Amino acid sequence: MQMKIPKLSLVVLIGPSGSGKSTFARQHFLPTEVLSSDTCRGLVSDDENSQEATNDAFDVLHYIADKRLAQGLLTVVDATNVQPEARRPLVELARQYHVLPVAIVLNMPETLCQARNSDRADRTFGPHVIRNQRSQLRRSLKALKREKFRHVFVMDSVEQVEAATVERVPLWNDRSDEHGPLDIIGDVHGCGTELEELLAALGYQIQTADEEDALWGNAYYAHPEGRKAMFVGDLVDRGPRVLDCVKIARNMVYHGTGLCVPGNHDMKPLRKLNGRNVQLTHGLAETVAEIDALPEEIREPFCRAMAQFLDGLVSHYVLDDGKLVVAHAGMKEEFQGRGSGKVREFALYGETTGETDEFGLPVRYNWAAEYRGSAMVVYGHTPVPQPQWLNHTVNVDTGCVFGGKLTGLRYPEGEFVSVAAKETYCKSSRPFLPQDQDAPLSAQQQHDDVLDLEDVLGKRIISTRLQHSVTIREENSTAALEVMSRFAANPKWLVYLPPTMSPCETSQEPGLLEHPAEAFSYFRGQGVAQVVCQEKHMGSRAVVVICRDQQAARDRFGVTDGETGIITTRTGRRFFPDAELEARVLDRLRTAMTAAGFWDQFNTNWACFDCELMPWSAKAQELLRSQYAAVGAAGCAALPKAIDALKQMAGRLGDDDPLRYSPELDKYSDRLTSVQQFVSAYRQYCWPVESINDYKLAPFHLLATEGQVHIDQNHVWHMETLASICREDSELLLATPFKMIDVTQQHQVKEGIAWWEVRTQQGGEGMVVKPLDWIVTGNKGLVQPAVKCRGKEYLRIIYSPDYDSAQNLKRLRSRNLNRKRSLALREFALGIEGLERFVRGEPLRRVHECVFGVLALESEPVDPRL
Repeated sequence: MQMKIPKLSLVVLIGPSGSGKSTFARQHFLPTEVLSSDTCRGLVSDDENSQEATNDAFDVLHYIADKRLAQGLLTVVDATNVQPEARRPLVELARQYHVLPVAIVLNMPETLCQARNSDRADRTFGPHVIRNQRSQLRRSLKALKREKFRHVFVMDSVEQVEAATVERVPLWNDRSDEHGPLDIIGDVHGCGTELEELLAALGYQIQTADEEDALWGNAYYAHPEGRKAMFVGDLVDRGPRVLDCVKIARNMVYHGTGLCVPGNHDMKPLRKLNGRNVQLTHGLAETVAEIDALPEEIREPFCRAMAQFLDGLVSHYVLDDGKLVVAHAGMKEEFQGRGSGKVREFALYGETTGETDEFGLPVRYNWAAEYRGSAMVVYGHTPVPQPQWLNHTVNVDTGCVFGGKLTGLRYPEGEFVSVAAKETYCKSSRPFLPQDQDAPLSAQQQHDDVLDLEDVLGKRIISTRLQHSVTIREENSTAALEVMSRFAANPKWLVYLPPTMSPCETSQEPGLLEHPAEAFSYFRGQGVAQVVCQEKHMGSRAVVVICRDQQAARDRFGVTDGETGIITTRTGRRFFPDAELEARVLDRLRTAMTAAGFWDQFNTNWACFDCELMPWSAKAQELLRSQYAAVGAAGCAALPKAIDALKQMAGRLGDDDPLRYSPELDKYSDRLTSVQQFVSAYRQYCWPVESINDYKLAPFHLLATEGQVHIDQNHVWHMETLASICREDSELLLATPFKMIDVTQQHQVKEGIAWWEVRTQQGGEGMVVKPLDWIVTGNKGLVQPAVKCRGKEYLRIIYSPDYDSAQNLKRLRSRNLNRKRSLALREFALGIEGLERFVRGEPLRRVHECVFGVLALESEPVDPRL
């Protein structure tokens, strides 16, 4: 016996004890797929034969089955299941998760079952038990179909069991192996001329089959590049060329150049063609009129063929390994790839609230607003003026028959192609906006206006392209939410937070904690030959999101308050509390970008930059006043007095007194020198800010523009691209100096070290060393995108005035960088993932998942001085 069972199903093994169910399950199913009632008895009582534990055991079994079916996993129940009341909850469970229940019956002879049980010491029940189980099975065999088992397989002998094979077949809606590319076409409704025009615009050409079909002809559309058209249903009703549209779709499906799912309008003509009595409303009259106008000799066979085509359409398709779902009215995540009457009904009609609107039409439940699935869902059914993305779903019914347009979505490109309706063929019951009237905001932006706490709270595992999965602990999520809710800027602007950066390995050079040789050595060890050294500005990290104008801010970010950009800190706060000053800085940057031809060069209306904004004191004024200046002032005031006291004490002692030359005097003198150097160090990065020209903005990454995250470009490209903008306003914008180094060439390594020494001796902070290519994968995975190498004097600000004393330096050299480097890579992966999601047009909640993730990781216990 060959058993073909759906890949997603609940398989119920039925048979008396000793019939061989467990052996059969082991032979044909994975151990993880089989739920045994005996095993569950053992789990709850330590005795697989304890009948007293039966109820608890089945509670456990049903619970696990529930979880597996919710995950879309085939599940096999190994129990006797000979009574209808034992099978009933399993069938109900299958219906709950819209999977098909399958019964596999091992109807073995009673003598065989008795003999097998007699050989097992753990089977101590009498022969009457098996006799009763056999009797119960015989009485219910014929009722299995009535119990709603979709497939029933009965084996009556050992030979049948041994010869049986189990083949898993995909459901009709499972087209996971269809990877496209596809062109998904919205509701046609008999608009044949527009359909032909759209197919031509999409690149399809008319082909001629070898054999003529008397009913359908031999012409069909095909794409020279192998693309397929995917119709979302509602081919019929209302429009002037219904039968032509049906022919086009049918012939493309027949010849393998198209796919089609049914719409609710396609089902009503089907009932009419099958002889049912239906009302000729909602456009059905036009379809029937075209059928009645067919020549009498072909009308009846055409009706049969058309009914066969419509009846064969599958409710929805899951395509491209589950990445794409197409259904007429949409498809909730829990219905995708499932098979039941409820799933088909949702695919055809969607879900209504039970109410009617002022036009007498049903109010539909907006399932897309709550959709959280990973699959893209493309649908139609309810006409909209423009296709708009909402939570990774899009409606491509743009109301052609109502005077709108016919739209196709290129998949996976995400490009919309539309043709305008030739005329208004039907007046909509609900007012339909002309195609040139856009909604105030996109559907996604309207629903992103209020974010759901469930999208950011609790333990989260975020999938990223660069670092696989990044885990965010619950306590860190809570900390991030606290910061974001109290201090963050308008979240619609928050599409990126920059990562932390790890320092280079600790140096053993005398008097130094960090040195370029270690940075070069790190990248050389990772197989990176070319690096870029960038001067590290002692400013504050700033992310700039800037739009070309207010219209771009509205269209791309959903910001309607007149803002055209924002400058934020590393933690998502506004950099400038003064909105007017921020606007002036952005205007200057925008003007420079326009002068440099940036907008046209990148074909964009917005951009995101990673920058340093100087002076450091512009953001850290309070920190300077309360900590740095306080330490410097206290040291400069107290230490000279201590030194004077020590000198006075030495003067009172005789020349032969050993305390005259006490090391305390040298120690305090050294400490005073260190404090003075500390004050000089932080003063290098502070200057008075009286006008906008006292600021300096140094961009060093062009992160993203419309349609592109620029991590595929090397760092020299970034520096040169940004330098062209900086040249247009050198008073405000500062091009970052950089130097290329080949770390495999010793003379170039020496040049890089000398370049660092000159800058740090002049009071510079140091440099950042990056691989030439932004993304590099080494033997152990992702290579650090950058390491910082800070100068000796700057590190006084970070650690302490006297950090470079022999005693302190020895202790600091034992610092561990592993956690810092792990943190840097995770934050980097999250930052890029968030940008890529935004550029792809994914929901803001998906972008914020990454933004919150970066902020949450910042609360991990890692030494902030690293």
